[in-house]
Amino acid sequence: MTFNYDIIVVGAGHAGCEAAVAAANLGSRTLLITMDMNKIAQMSCNPAVGGIAKGQIVREIDALGGQTGIVSDKTAIQFRMLNRSKGPAMWSPRVQSDRMKFIGTWREIIENTPNLDMWQDMVTGLLCRNSTVTGVKTGMGVEFFSKAVILTNGTFLNGLIHVGKVQIGGGRISEPASFGMTEQLRELGFSTDRMKTGTPVRIDARTVDFSQLEEQKGDEDFHKFSYLPDVQRTLKQKSCWIAYTSEEVHEALREGLHDSPLYNGQIQSIGPRYCPSIETKIVTFSDKTSHQLFLEPEGETTHECYLNGFSSSLPLQTQLNALQRIPAFRNVHIFRPGYAIEYDFFDPRQLDPTLETKPVKNLFFAGQINGTTGYEEAAGQGLIAGINAHINCHGGDPFVLRRDEAYIGVLIDDLITKGVDEPYRMFTSRAEYRILLRQDNADERLTKKAYEIGLATNERLQLLNRKEEKIAEIIDFVCNFSIKSDRINPFLEHIGTAPLKHGVKLHDLLTRPHIDLSLMSLEVTPLKELLETIDERKEEIIEAADIQIKYNGYIKRERTMADKITRLEDIRIKDKFNYNEIQSLSTEARQKLTKINPETIAQASRVPGVSPNDISVLLVLLGR
Repeated sequence: MTFNYDIIVVGAGHAGCEAAVAAANLGSRTLLITMDMNKIAQMSCNPAVGGIAKGQIVREIDALGGQTGIVSDKTAIQFRMLNRSKGPAMWSPRVQSDRMKFIGTWREIIENTPNLDMWQDMVTGLLCRNSTVTGVKTGMGVEFFSKAVILTNGTFLNGLIHVGKVQIGGGRISEPASFGMTEQLRELGFSTDRMKTGTPVRIDARTVDFSQLEEQKGDEDFHKFSYLPDVQRTLKQKSCWIAYTSEEVHEALREGLHDSPLYNGQIQSIGPRYCPSIETKIVTFSDKTSHQLFLEPEGETTHECYLNGFSSSLPLQTQLNALQRIPAFRNVHIFRPGYAIEYDFFDPRQLDPTLETKPVKNLFFAGQINGTTGYEEAAGQGLIAGINAHINCHGGDPFVLRRDEAYIGVLIDDLITKGVDEPYRMFTSRAEYRILLRQDNADERLTKKAYEIGLATNERLQLLNRKEEKIAEIIDFVCNFSIKSDRINPFLEHIGTAPLKHGVKLHDLLTRPHIDLSLMSLEVTPLKELLETIDERKEEIIEAADIQIKYNGYIKRERTMADKITRLEDIRIKDKFNYNEIQSLSTEARQKLTKINPETIAQASRVPGVSPNDISVLLVLLGR
């Protein structure tokens, strides 16, 4: 048995799994330590992956050579592309997953990844020397040594579960909390605080009257997460169902508010603004007489369902009384009530862009320990932490994604620059370059970068090269192919669009709304023949070409804006200033810049409290 490793990853949630597999695939001898090997990549809340902006993150993980997209496709029981009525910058893939198969698929990957070992135990502390981590010690008294450690402790650090007045120590229901780590990290100079999140009731589908619900079917088209052609959805596809609360339901909930941990002083920590509990909804939005709920299957064969939108820490009887006032749930049996959980997290402004901690060298944080919420945010952080931990061990330049390169870059930059005062979740609105950061082009943005560091395979690179070549061929064709008005006008009138007054290039027609390559191929035989030469991922490539044709002007304009900002990203200022001595800076700027010590001028400009005038002062001092 080996007790010496390059990298130790603590916690086998979504962050830990991505970190461990990435590090091992890059060549680091890696150990993944978890308290329960049977709950690897457990979906603690909703058994779903993706959603608004989160789906883009999963596609980025896949493009980089990570695993979450592959696992999600293989275990999907429903797929939907959200926001299809809007522009492609807003399209976001989402799957409903089979919870147990998701765990099993991740376990299979981990067990069959070279250089990766597992150990089932609780990590109780770090081994450090001269502010550098050297390993971990466990509850069994075992010491493992390493060159780097990645902490992905999730909600387990001093975790406390609330159901009404009942309080249970734990990191998840029926799973023990982890103790000792927070206290040691405080001694090492880390600042910490508490956060809260919650999860809804789980329902027995056999006790639901589905005739009282609206059915929500999934998409049956070509879209998926992974760019690998052989990764497909193979499980039986299932529907989700929509229900609504009512004033009668809200009244039942109000009756139990005096015993709510959120309102009786029992919980002091801050919960997620964008995933509020049902009791928070009826208090905050007291004017609303109804709230939408989604009944979502937990798996291909199980009767267990998840009631999305009904997160709660109210007493069991209150939750039950409220549910029974919804017509579909009059005879409901629940498997377990919703609950809230409080846990320790660490201010992410204590991290470098690589996710290495500032107080302790070779120590990395990823996932909910940084104040984020969501499997996707955690997995993205884990991947970056795993890559950079490997680089720390074996040499190379830090691997950092810019805000114009990836939602993962936006996520990490937001965390380390702005910090968090509530659990952070990603939205498209957080990205200023969302036209560049589309779900369709994650491979074009990231796969070459990942190939250069050895994480993305040659297969992925060749798939990308063939895709880009075919898109370029299509665009070149439509830019040079002439359309005569008299030949095309009958077709244009047939499909309900304005006829041409004179001949144009095919490209000009394709910029019209509701006209795309597939539609025009019905009338333009040479185009049809060209599209028929695409022998792999045909629909994906045609869609990507359509987007580039229609939105080319917007894409170019945003690229120009991003390039201007990138020039500021290239001006490095870390450790160049003693900000406290620069009196021409505002007092707030001096304090904030001293605390964060930003890497670049661009990052400094994003620090809350740092004004454009403060940035001008720094540029003058740099001779710019």
